[in-house]
Amino acid sequence: MATIEVSVEINAPIDKVWEVISDIDNEPKFWKGTKEVKNISKDGNQVNREITIAFRDQKCMQEVKISPKEKIEVKFTKGIIDGTKTINLSSKDEKTVLRAIWNIKLTGLMGMFTGMITNHIKSGTEQALQNIKKEVER
Repeated sequence: MATIEVSVEINAPIDKVWEVISDIDNEPKFWKGTKEVKNISKDGNQVNREITIAFRDQKCMQEVKISPKEKIEVKFTKGIIDGTKTINLSSKDEKTVLRAIWNIKLTGLMGMFTGMITNHIKSGTEQALQNIKKEVER
């Protein structure tokens, strides 16, 4: 498993940051590694969905658990990625710290490339958090 942790401080209250990140259908706008989102089912704060990732247009199944104004937990349940991505929010003075933590590996024969892909995912995560920051602070 590879662990990736990236955070950014945003000059806005949690409510304003949550407004942007909790719209999980809008993920491709900020996360360039996600090309498309297709919701399969929704039950309260739990969403099952299929995403298409930029890596060879691979499809992955995810279970997304939304804990309002606190975190979004994404579990990859089928596809080339195995593991989790968690987005956390916390207050710091009058700002919000947005943190993304990945614990993932590639499945099957692609597993040997997990280390190589880690840097790519980290870079994409840094870019996504900066994109969210810009959107919230405008």
